[in-house]
Amino acid sequence: MASLRLDDIVIHQGQHRLLSLDTTVAPGEVLTVMGPSGVGKSTLLAFIAGFLSPAFEAQGCVLLDATRIDTLPAEQRHVGLLFQDPLLFPHLDVAGNLAFGMVREGTRRQRRARIHDALSSVGLEAFAGRDPATLSGGQKARVALLRVLLSKPRAMLLDEPFSKLDAERRGEIRHWVFERVRDHRLPTLMVTHDEADAQAAGGRILRLTERDTVMGPTDKEERA
Repeated sequence: MASLRLDDIVIHQGQHRLLSLDTTVAPGEVLTVMGPSGVGKSTLLAFIAGFLSPAFEAQGCVLLDATRIDTLPAEQRHVGLLFQDPLLFPHLDVAGNLAFGMVREGTRRQRRARIHDALSSVGLEAFAGRDPATLSGGQKARVALLRVLLSKPRAMLLDEPFSKLDAERRGEIRHWVFERVRDHRLPTLMVTHDEADAQAAGGRILRLTERDTVMGPTDKEERA
């Protein structure tokens, strides 16, 4: 169980400072980052995950417990990402999508058993051979999260993960995602525009503004 430490992070775009952040996300905690478009929310996630665009510059350290990860290639950081679009591979069935990101441990039979168990845990045990295009929005969201969890991440990043779901399904999927994040004790950073997402996460809320944003004695940080 790791904590996610964001140590004196500063992100610039040219001469403009987007944000400055210093905080720790505990195992199983969801820290929600909110604010208007353009203040650096998704840019922060990209930096942590290892996909920061060359248009931005970042300083500071990202640590998972005692391991500094911002100097590692993205594939070695063990950070899971869940986006607003499920991004399932259309040329693979559901089982193939889940197998894609799995840690290559054990035999093929054992990996198939883990996929079956994962699908069974969310009531989708009969969907292994299904084309992703035939799934509902809620089913796609579940498969996308299972794919991330089967890769055994040590931290999670959620980028507007519920925004494409209809209102009827959003609350259910939101609860399901946060429940699994806590069950796996994953430190989690979520970006959202939705107040209901923030309240459902139940943790701290960091509100960024269009000015240079500095985390310090005058933080706009609150509890859900």
